[in-house]
Amino acid sequence: MLYKFKSKNAGDVIMLEANGRKVLEVIGKDAGPKGIILPEQMPAAIAALEAAIAHEESGDKDEGAVPGDGLGLRQRAMPFIDMLQRNYEAGDEVVWGV
Repeated sequence: MLYKFKSKNAGDVIMLEANGRKVLEVIGKDAGPKGIILPEQMPAAIAALEAAIAHEESGDKDEGAVPGDGLGLRQRAMPFIDMLQRNYEAGDEVVWGV
């Protein structure tokens, strides 16, 4: 399964299931097949992702990585964080699975 995050103010962000699930878990969202992130939820989501990235980089290097890909949470989450920032500024939601 792929997670395809869509919004009005950024290009689609597509993640493999394990990566999308990890990002959604970090921001406290249900990693179901459909969902929405409202603009008022975005600052907390961005802060949670940034904290998880900082935690990963200061400690266990394997915590946010999918085995065998050599990439950490920073590489996976930065396009998503950019999407959240753009949509927060514009007041639009981010959706997936619709």
